[in-house]
Amino acid sequence: MKIAVLGAAGWVGRAILKSLERRHQIRAFDLGPESWGADGPWDGGEVIHGEISDYESVDRVIEGVDAVIHAAVYFGPYEPNDDLPFLVNLKGLWNTLESARQQGVRRIVHIGSCQVEHPDGTFFTSDVRRPDGTLYAVSKRLQEEMCRQFHDAYGTSLVVLRPCSIIDSRLDLAKGGVKLGPGSWSVGMVCRHDLAEACRLAVEKEDIGFEVFHMAGAPEAEACCNVREAREVLDLTFQGDLEKYR
Repeated sequence: MKIAVLGAAGWVGRAILKSLERRHQIRAFDLGPESWGADGPWDGGEVIHGEISDYESVDRVIEGVDAVIHAAVYFGPYEPNDDLPFLVNLKGLWNTLESARQQGVRRIVHIGSCQVEHPDGTFFTSDVRRPDGTLYAVSKRLQEEMCRQFHDAYGTSLVVLRPCSIIDSRLDLAKGGVKLGPGSWSVGMVCRHDLAEACRLAVEKEDIGFEVFHMAGAPEAEACCNVREAREVLDLTFQGDLEKYR
């Protein structure tokens, strides 16, 4: 398949590219050459730069592809008059969904976000939304609702993946470069390479209408969120070694 990866230069995006390369043809999209950071530019396929908040830029990226993985995100800092959380997280996803709909793309995978353990002890099924109210949390919840609406209105085939604490268990790093060691463990951890593999499997899986899956690698997570369903539907095995952080 030809797959567009939006947010390809990010923490999760680079892992997605690694999971896809040698299996699929990839078109990678991110803001600019500076987005690729110290790891340097990716050379495993086509690379396009542009603003995800610009519909025409996104439309060019999605033209001619078979599937889309949306991993672009704005994390902050969040200022009261800052439009970027809305332009990147909401308009950027709208552009992606609408362009894919207009061009007849059969499958979209979106990297959402959620808690793994509900503060009230409620089991997180796909229908239980995250309850926290920060601007980041609200924008990620609105993203998920946007995906639901596109599926309900247009029949778009969509998979939303809900990670919480994304780490790299191969490098012993948390997002942002924080070093991990014994005592760092939390039930919400997921290795970014496992999340990337879930993206690949979700793109390749046939007969998916709309699914929302939690992404957490610890066995304890099955007691509080629908990670077991993710394992079964996607045939996903979490490979990240989290035990060393206990």
